[in-house]
Amino acid sequence: MERIGIEKYDGVMDSAVLSEVQRTARAIYGMHVLHVNSTFHGGGVASMLNSLVPLMNDVGINADWNLLYGDPAVFAVTKKIHNGLQGESVRLTDQELDAYLALNRTCALYSPMAHDVVIVHDPQPLPMIRFVRRANPWVWRCHIDVSAPNEDVELAVRPLIARYDAAVVSSERFRRPSWHLDTYVIPPAIDPFSDLNREMSEAEIDGKLDQYGIVGAEPFLLQVSRFDKWKDPMGVIRVFDTVRQEAPCRLVLLGSMATDDPEGPALFREVQKAVEKRPDITLITASDPLLVNAAQRRAAVVVQLSLREGFGLTVSEALWKGTPVVATSVGGIPLQIIDGKTGSLVSPGDVQGATERITQLLQHPSRREEFGGAGREHVREHFLIPRLLLDWLRLLNRLA
Repeated sequence: MERIGIEKYDGVMDSAVLSEVQRTARAIYGMHVLHVNSTFHGGGVASMLNSLVPLMNDVGINADWNLLYGDPAVFAVTKKIHNGLQGESVRLTDQELDAYLALNRTCALYSPMAHDVVIVHDPQPLPMIRFVRRANPWVWRCHIDVSAPNEDVELAVRPLIARYDAAVVSSERFRRPSWHLDTYVIPPAIDPFSDLNREMSEAEIDGKLDQYGIVGAEPFLLQVSRFDKWKDPMGVIRVFDTVRQEAPCRLVLLGSMATDDPEGPALFREVQKAVEKRPDITLITASDPLLVNAAQRRAAVVVQLSLREGFGLTVSEALWKGTPVVATSVGGIPLQIIDGKTGSLVSPGDVQGATERITQLLQHPSRREEFGGAGREHVREHFLIPRLLLDWLRLLNRLA
């Protein structure tokens, strides 16, 4: 009999966790929960919700998922807010803030929100709470790195955050005492049965890589990320150029552009110009989870050299597939990588450090295998979707 829902994870992770999921859900059977974000695809938030919402329904929670639809010009404003909360020096005009509020007012007017709990993800739909008559808890789920925000931007959004009953962040380092709000830490997680992470045969991997032209005898490095300046793809190219002087390898940059990120196309064009006429670098923009899955399985080393990172689920994705990761020690990445055990951590912008760690792994296959095995077990224990579901069920019980 085919297993569906929560029971299919039995055997993948500790059955005690799955039993605790069912026990915790019983107290809130029938609770109506609404998730609101700004895109159905193109990033870790959408990827998680694609698994989390069905699982909530499977264990007895009536969970819905709505989008904040909007003019791309307004998403340029929300991207500025996103960048400002991650520490960039930006200036928001009154006109931009008015457009931001107006979009959320319109969406609030036409979105059904008669739910027991509403969970709003990230800054885009943050102001929606201002424009509804509510009698039940609202939670702001902030997925970005707010450890050192731009003061002016935080001041602009703080009155909106204050309206919420609770906030959720990905790491202890993201707690903000200035919010004066009950804040809970719930790290993200991956779904081992999604197309992004499910098992693949060697023939299936070969076919998918051939389809996108990822061929060649040399081992390849891989970074998977949106085309976002915080992911620093140009920095990845610089590191690759120094690694290639020490060990033969290729580079694959694989990414997509989220519909709520207007900066993506311009950065993609910049990267595209930098790698043209370079046969040692393959640049792909595609929304194909099986391609990501295959590339992460076949890469010699996965890199995630972000300058800022809310969590960086691509790290857990690669570790789950037994592939070693070299990444920057930012955001939630240190929760996933135990330096020297499940992977290697370097400081942002440390080209020499990243080069040394990657080169060591390329030259020592046994070390790659050791890191990969330890990384997979670390993800199994801490970063699979049933644990994320359990954390949310516990919080919903507290709010109820």
